[in-house]
Amino acid sequence: MSFSTTALEVGRSVRGSIQLPSRMKPGDRLGHYTIVSHLGSGGMGAVYRATDTTLGRDVALKVLPPDLAADPERLERFRREARAVAALNHPHIVTIYSVEHAAGVHFLTMELVTGRPLDRVITAEAMPIERVVDLARAVSEALAAAHEQGIVHRDLKPANVIVSDSGRVKVLDFGLAKVPKRASTLDGEVTNLATEVGAVLGTPAYMSPEQVSGLDVDHRTDIFSLGVMLY
Repeated sequence: MSFSTTALEVGRSVRGSIQLPSRMKPGDRLGHYTIVSHLGSGGMGAVYRATDTTLGRDVALKVLPPDLAADPERLERFRREARAVAALNHPHIVTIYSVEHAAGVHFLTMELVTGRPLDRVITAEAMPIERVVDLARAVSEALAAAHEQGIVHRDLKPANVIVSDSGRVKVLDFGLAKVPKRASTLDGEVTNLATEVGAVLGTPAYMSPEQVSGLDVDHRTDIFSLGVMLY
């Protein structure tokens, strides 16, 4: 089944942007990607497993929510922030491949990691201390790599840490990341990508007091979240 104009014309906002159906189905096509399955949804859009028919590989495909896609300023900021995060190259950070647009839909493609989120790995019984240390080291190294580039995750929690089938740990979902106020994008532009102070973004149970209060935050808010997660 093709993810065609007919499938997209569920409704249009007053600004004339296409509204997405609540969920794409296996077999639907978006550009040269074929949807395999729905992986989850969040504030930054729905995530699907999809096959890149050009390269013959499966990827994670995140469809941006209509309100973000309909706002040119927010969409451009998202693209630039995605490019900044895509510059991160670390074995414990999920790689962003591209930001794309097809059939009126804005989406990004990412490395597909098969495994379980950490919140499903943790059980009621205590985990062996050796395993906790291994997890802590992997996540800490991922955060350190991001912080060295001035990138603050701001939504670190067990659900955003994937433990692959082989046991490798990957931090994902930098959708709420704060990047440097002046960050060079891949095309050489210098842009202001800072999130406005006063906006409360994140998951309350893991947020630092400063983040909950809507104050300006730096890498220390991720360290706070890591401490809560490890606890």
